Amino acid sequence: MENKMILREWFERVDSEKTGNITATQLKSALAVGNLEFPLSVVQQMIRMYDSDRNGTMSFDEFVGLNKFLLKVQQAFSDLQRGRGYLVPDDVYEGLVKIGFSLDSPSFYTVCESFDQKKNGRIRLDDFISLCIFVQSARNLFNSFDTTKQGRVTLDFNQFVYCTANCRI
Repeated sequence: MENKMILREWFERVDSEKTGNITATQLKSALAVGNLEFPLSVVQQMIRMYDSDRNGTMSFDEFVGLNKFLLKVQQAFSDLQRGRGYLVPDDVYEGLVKIGFSLDSPSFYTVCESFDQKKNGRIRLDDFISLCIFVQSARNLFNSFDTTKQGRVTLDFNQFVYCTANCRI
């Protein structure tokens, strides 16, 4: 879906009410047609990641941003899955680095365990996408507090609760 015209056609089909925006439910259904099954909470997080006007829906331009992100994540998965249809933790780490994320070991393994739905050390595409959405959302939120761009923030309890609520999946 790299071509903007194709994306526009797809978006307009999904925007069944012709509002110029799509809801999480509409996006979830459309992704399912492409064999990407996500809980509604993950799709809502996708929208929050790119919802620049904070209206809870996704405009076409916001959708283009999400599409670019999803293509990058899918390409990383495809490059590393080696015909197995899943990634093992070392592959997940390599994929995250390829996408531009850098996590220390404790953070990485905690995130990996959280998104390994079957708890068998195998991360499927939809789980990898969900994991990347979580990490990107956490990064976006962290960056909003890291105004000096030093890689460190100080949060009070209310800010911490705000952050965790915004990164929920």
